[in-house]
Amino acid sequence: MITLDDVQAAAGRLAGVAHRTPVLTGRLLDEATGAARVLLKAENLQRAGAFKFRGAYNAVAALTPAERARGVATVSSGNHAGALALAARLHEIPAVILMPDDAPAGKLAATAGYGAEIVPFDRYAQDREELLAALVEERGLVPIHPYDNLRVMAGQGTAALELLEDAGPLDVLLVCLGGGGLLSGCATAIKALSPETRVIGVEPEEGDDFVRSLAAGERVRIDVPRTIADGQQLPIPGELTFPVIRELVDEVVTVSDAEIVDAMRLLFERAKTVTEPSGACAFAALLAGRIDPTGLRVGVTLSGGNITAARFAELVGP
Repeated sequence: MITLDDVQAAAGRLAGVAHRTPVLTGRLLDEATGAARVLLKAENLQRAGAFKFRGAYNAVAALTPAERARGVATVSSGNHAGALALAARLHEIPAVILMPDDAPAGKLAATAGYGAEIVPFDRYAQDREELLAALVEERGLVPIHPYDNLRVMAGQGTAALELLEDAGPLDVLLVCLGGGGLLSGCATAIKALSPETRVIGVEPEEGDDFVRSLAAGERVRIDVPRTIADGQQLPIPGELTFPVIRELVDEVVTVSDAEIVDAMRLLFERAKTVTEPSGACAFAALLAGRIDPTGLRVGVTLSGGNITAARFAELVGP
């Protein structure tokens, strides 16, 4: 388990390095959702285009000099890949990234552009965790897991810390949910500082491993989900994140791919901001009525914006 102290220590490491992303508001957002006030934490404007930079940088910054000299490795469909590649470049150390061969082209290009070595794999036929373990053993690299890493989890929690500081009290916080790094970190910060705030995770309907796992009381594995939300195409909750979420998160809900696209479109038209599918997932739950927000101040994480113009146009359409 991580604590508020861990999140605050991460905030200290990130100060002056990570962007303090804005909180977006607007009357049209409130009217479209029925909330008293919608407060969007715009992590799509974070360095490397997603909240993942917070956790990746915190994890690399906390390594010893000897560990950094070995270089770092991870497995990611894109956002953690780019974030770790950038964090490694800022610390002038090598990074080797396992990326699915169907990862979005823009995310592949960004990761390579930061100087990382990319090793492709088939996400539907190969076990990503086994591949990462083998890579680390073979090359002597330090693994920085995209979510099952305490320093990564603490770093992600700084997004909620900033949201509370900048936006004030929240009745509800909606957080996108893939492996659970962002949700576990945010829940740790929120429940320590504002225990009355409801924290709700949001995952795609096709990737409902957390919903199933929470119902079963243990981690449940599903097939790698087929969803447009590539950052949430995971088959099983994190080993470290699951117990935190089970203890601190009030509810996990799901949204369809079509509802995610609706959220992306409204965010573009009303908030003038671009999100990738995973980045709009939490807002999709609010827009689709998964909770009753009447009279409430609702915080929402826009977790990422790494999407090409062509892919955005393909999804959102004319």
